[in-house]
Amino acid sequence: MEHSPEHAAVSAAVAALMPGARDELAELVAFRSVADPELFPPAECEAAARWVAAALEREGFSEVALLETPDGTTSVYGHLPAPTGAPTVLLYAHYDVQPPLDETAWTSPPFELTEREGRWYGRGAADCKGGLLMHLLALRALRAAGGPPVGVKVVVEGSEEQGTGGLERYAEQHPELLAADAVVIGDTGNFRAGQPTVTAMLRGMVAVRVTVETLAGNLHSGQFGGAAPDALAALVRILASLHADDGSTTVDGLAADGVWRGTAYPDETFREDARVLDGVGLIGSGAVADRVWARPSATVLGIDCPPVVGATPSVQAGARALVSLRVPPGVDTDEASALLAAHLERRAPWGARVTVEAAGEGQPFRADTASPAYASMAAAMREAYDGTEMAVVGQGGSIPLTHTLATLYPKAELLLIGLSDPAARIHAVDESVSPDELERMAVAEALFLRRYAAAARG
Repeated sequence: MEHSPEHAAVSAAVAALMPGARDELAELVAFRSVADPELFPPAECEAAARWVAAALEREGFSEVALLETPDGTTSVYGHLPAPTGAPTVLLYAHYDVQPPLDETAWTSPPFELTEREGRWYGRGAADCKGGLLMHLLALRALRAAGGPPVGVKVVVEGSEEQGTGGLERYAEQHPELLAADAVVIGDTGNFRAGQPTVTAMLRGMVAVRVTVETLAGNLHSGQFGGAAPDALAALVRILASLHADDGSTTVDGLAADGVWRGTAYPDETFREDARVLDGVGLIGSGAVADRVWARPSATVLGIDCPPVVGATPSVQAGARALVSLRVPPGVDTDEASALLAAHLERRAPWGARVTVEAAGEGQPFRADTASPAYASMAAAMREAYDGTEMAVVGQGGSIPLTHTLATLYPKAELLLIGLSDPAARIHAVDESVSPDELERMAVAEALFLRRYAAAARG
């Protein structure tokens, strides 16, 4: 594909910035910014927020602010006013990350950016500290050519992974703060490395803690086992009711027959992406795209119970689990949460006492891919990726702020892009990002801002 002089200039500018971007990403990854005070001290998130604010100030943003949100976490905001008559684009990322899980299972330390076989490894490298670097690289490339042709607002969230809703509530309380003509959510990714992609649909998410109590205290399993009701056994029965024999999610009253009408997701491709072991089958029914993008899915995220090492011969008096339920567009998460809670409570065996508490939620989202901003993004991605056409896919994950922005600003065009690819292993051990994808997506975003400005001028 023959490239325009504009592309050549932007591409050269981003390429020259990449060594510095690696150093910055290493600094960001070093912050243990897990927004859960039970796991890491809040000072780690606070330091990461200050790093982001300082970076925006260096880029010339005015009104840089640390937003103290209702969930007790901090998000970061900055604004570059628009040239006369130009639209404003909001760029989103988040600096908080998932816990590293078992740090000893990582090939290299999770909070130390490490290069191996052409990828950069570290917690948050793709999700979503790399997304922030993508925005900064795009803006720096444009600054080298005179500055962004649009107004730019940047918001970097501090609790996206926890789903506690702080930034959503803050945005609702300050509705003018994030108002924009277009929004670029830099927190998804490409269907394959080298395949530019926008995500047109997100499932919503609800998370609940379910607690089971059966006894006043643990009992000796030899003396009382066989008659004393075991809370852990009761919990296992309750959790098992969330899936049918074929693995399909079954929550009473929740439809599970959605069909995905867009890009297909072949079974073998999914097996490779998900690293399914030989001989192990996929769960559920229907096409893979139906199951991961258009239907609900329940996942047991964790169970509080005695570990195998050090366990005593006891009947358990209590047990607790964290359960996540993903739901497609068209399902309200408040309704889904109520259905999930009722389902879990009804399945309690032996009269066990069951308590279900909400632990987070985010509404689903569906984009209007016929809007003008999508045409600008398609053209930008095509040029940045040497003629490869933009794919439009769904994603099973949730980005809670997206629904809030769509509700607050119904005329704004929302586009979801990012750095993840199947090899990124976000939320898992050995998360990584491809620097090639970072470079090309930064070029694509810079070109998008140019094209979107030109389209707005008519």
